[in-house]
Amino acid sequence: MKKLIALALVSATLAGCDDAPAPDAFSPEMASFSNEFDFDPLRGPVKDFSQTLMNEEDKVALRVAGTLSKEGCFETLEFHDVENNTGASLVLNANFYLDAMTQEKRVKLQGKCQLAELSGTGLIYETNEKGFVVAARNNEAEIIYHYDSDGYPLGRTAKSKDKTLSVEATVSSDKRKKHDYTAETTLNDEVVGRANQSCRYDSHFNPISCELVMTDLSVTPHKIQKFTIKNTISYY
Repeated sequence: MKKLIALALVSATLAGCDDAPAPDAFSPEMASFSNEFDFDPLRGPVKDFSQTLMNEEDKVALRVAGTLSKEGCFETLEFHDVENNTGASLVLNANFYLDAMTQEKRVKLQGKCQLAELSGTGLIYETNEKGFVVAARNNEAEIIYHYDSDGYPLGRTAKSKDKTLSVEATVSSDKRKKHDYTAETTLNDEVVGRANQSCRYDSHFNPISCELVMTDLSVTPHKIQKFTIKNTISYY
């Protein structure tokens, strides 16, 4: 009898796992923007977020923040590279993102709120039938963007004259932990960098905090940097 009860409990547990809701896929806008602007993509009805990269001295190295509409369009997007003292703040206005300070047009949009053209560079984006940005081209360069079956950005390959720079990520086999990954950066087929990230997740399977280790293989001895990423996310 005890064995039968145990088997019944196991069966019920497994059935419950099968009925558990699958994680939301990544929207074309979220995936494409994160692939282009180098921040971690988020799932679900995100209202606003921030991602702060802290170095080993617990000082802010980089910060990204954004707000989104209920439809998933970025209404604002802000970058601040503290170490290099650079940044940008974009605000949605009709079919463009404007510089929040100068009101100059920085990014042209296509469709509802997808990337179309980067002002001043001649870089024109191309989308596939699902709305994801898969390529960008101008007179000097071509960039190909990669995603997995859930829309998670896996990196990109940029070709310019005699140089090919590629970033390729391998994510966790657990679909709930897409932000646990390893990545390699290659320059002309030579590996010049590696990264490894592991995270804690919220109920939407978005990262709350992550540990990131980056290794620069282009220098001798190899340079290893460790970072902590702290995220804040609110939802509709």
